[in-house]
Amino acid sequence: MEILTISEASKICGVSLKTLINWTDAGHLKAYKTLGGHRRIQRDELYRFMEEHHMPIPKEEKADTRKRILVVDDDKIIVESIVLALEEDEHGYEVISAGDGFEAGLQVSHFKPDILILDIMMPDINGYEVCKRIKSNPESRHIKVVVLSAYLDEHNFNVMKGYGADACFSKPLPLPDLRKEIAQLLGI
Repeated sequence: MEILTISEASKICGVSLKTLINWTDAGHLKAYKTLGGHRRIQRDELYRFMEEHHMPIPKEEKADTRKRILVVDDDKIIVESIVLALEEDEHGYEVISAGDGFEAGLQVSHFKPDILILDIMMPDINGYEVCKRIKSNPESRHIKVVVLSAYLDEHNFNVMKGYGADACFSKPLPLPDLRKEIAQLLGI
């Protein structure tokens, strides 16, 4: 996790120091202050902010960013097949996995994925609750949620859409369709 000064962040954004300070003071861009009172911004947070506000990221900066995907399912075979398919994708995603809803919550705050691929039926916290928590939190609501389920009928589909799911797929999973949907959700 790389930390930027206000000066470094303003150069990446192409705005003045004062503009960047105003954004952080207004709470639009998440920053923290050192003990000496200096503002610092995580590079990933700056990129997220820039993408959210349709600001161009300089090419030299883009080279360092890969879209992050978190796969959450308690079935290891499904996880392996999804991770392998996405790691081999031409877009060069960074992919990690979690085996349950609790671990997913930890990874969302640590890994900061762009997309979460989520099974509905898990042994601890089910996919409904995970989706609801992610989409109701201002710090994670931007994460795209793709739901997977062997039990995806019209009712479950509507419930997940109501919780904020961006896409839903039935198992067995059509991997080419999933890859296409992810690229579309990421705007690639």
